[in-house]
Amino acid sequence: QVQLVESGGGLVQAGGSLRLSCAASGLTFSRYRMGWFRRAPGKEREFVASIDWSGAFKNYGDLVKGRFTISRDDAKNTMYLQMNSLKPEDTAVYYCAARDKTSVSTNYDYWGQGTQVTVSS
Repeated sequence: QVQLVESGGGLVQAGGSLRLSCAASGLTFSRYRMGWFRRAPGKEREFVASIDWSGAFKNYGDLVKGRFTISRDDAKNTMYLQMNSLKPEDTAVYYCAARDKTSVSTNYDYWGQGTQVTVSS
């Protein structure tokens, strides 16, 4: 049974930092592209960042480029999102997701339950 469990969310002031973690189990972590997405109240889900199975290739959404950094530790089956210079508009539920490297679809196979990030002004 595949599980993705996010942690590290919370309340932070604008300009502050948080580090999110996504712990994976039930899958061969090194085979998976991992991604972070977020959904703010009243808005659609938005792509935040992704990292390929090797860790060499990373992509970021335009709104977070230069402020957020995605990384992974395959020895710990864990992905991270370092979020710096946080803004109130970063407030959202953040989800991690996994997609097998052999998948021909752009859809992710597995999703976590999400962790709330709230940035106060």
